[in-house]
Amino acid sequence: MGPFVVGIDDPKAEDVQALLSAHLAFADQHSPPEHIHVLDLTRLLAPDVSFFSVRDNGQLLGVGALKQLDERHAEIKSMHTAEHARGRGVARAMVHHLVAVARTRGCNRVSLETGSMAAFAPALTLYESVGFEVCEPFAGYRPSRYSICMTLELESLD
Repeated sequence: MGPFVVGIDDPKAEDVQALLSAHLAFADQHSPPEHIHVLDLTRLLAPDVSFFSVRDNGQLLGVGALKQLDERHAEIKSMHTAEHARGRGVARAMVHHLVAVARTRGCNRVSLETGSMAAFAPALTLYESVGFEVCEPFAGYRPSRYSICMTLELESLD
């Protein structure tokens, strides 16, 4: 990992909005519209969502969010790395941060949904390397050939 700073950020910030637009454009390019589950700004600002960024000397490299599904289950949302920063460990730093936040909140499970197409292969490889496993759809997702749901069971802090 690099000299990254991962922390709470404002999804309304100009640079964040630009990266979130790139995230949506990526989804639009690689997924049918009815299978895009990107959170819009209103949903990113909801009380059950915590929004984070990865920065290097103030430059935005990536974003991610953690949505609290219930008191023991959280979902990773809106993960995206700026194209120029890919391959530097940005996404890995974000995943580790989001899992750590979920753990400190007492969650025993973190899940996510991502695309199944070739463009999502790097994301799938990352999630598998961190320990996520393919699971059944959760939290209102439905079975789809365009989506893969994954989950990571966390050790209990009790």
